[in-house]
Amino acid sequence: MDKTSLNLIAISVFAMMLSALLSPIFNISPFIPAATTVGLLGLVSVDSLTWQGKGLTLFLDLFASSEDRQRIINHEAGHFLVACCLGIPITGYTLSAWEAFKQGELGYGGVQFNLDILSDLKIKEAPLIFERFFTVWMAGIAAEKVIYGNASGGQQDRQILREMMSIAGINPRNYLQKERWAILQAQTLIEKHQDVYKTLVEMMDKRSSVEECCQMIQQKIYSNSLEEVSTTS
Repeated sequence: MDKTSLNLIAISVFAMMLSALLSPIFNISPFIPAATTVGLLGLVSVDSLTWQGKGLTLFLDLFASSEDRQRIINHEAGHFLVACCLGIPITGYTLSAWEAFKQGELGYGGVQFNLDILSDLKIKEAPLIFERFFTVWMAGIAAEKVIYGNASGGQQDRQILREMMSIAGINPRNYLQKERWAILQAQTLIEKHQDVYKTLVEMMDKRSSVEECCQMIQQKIYSNSLEEVSTTS
């Protein structure tokens, strides 16, 4: 059962206890709040066991504020930009729980990558490719730090990062150091290409295709590099 479900269960139990205390004051039958709470707990349990929490995620997504939705776009744009810069193939993206649900994905959205490259690795190439993926997975957190000064999301990204570091054979004692390094690398890329990042956020908000977004990134970065060369020459 995920953290959100557990929090909702805790809130439901607290609400049931509070309503039981207040019921005599407002002349409400204690069976009404109790039955409501038990029903809610049952739905949460069924959702967690059979739907892996998708139902709860969809329900909570209905109440997401415009600020929360914008933060998700900024977060995912970080993943997208850094992946494109590091040559990690992008296959798609979703920016809400409903979009993710329609594509059979969990959570509130995300950028999907072609992970086949990991299965075709040669031994000498493995460390470099893994480090690129580490940076990409921390890019959402890095983007939030650049835009907001802090990161409220990224728990699932950190979990995936640790799973990848385990596959890569990295000592668990070095996980935190590697995570900080990856965030710093991603943050540097986003700050270097801030104009590209801002345009990407606008395009993703309009649900532009992966191909259109990648083409924009490549063209802008190429154009910016030409301007840098002409300025220094």
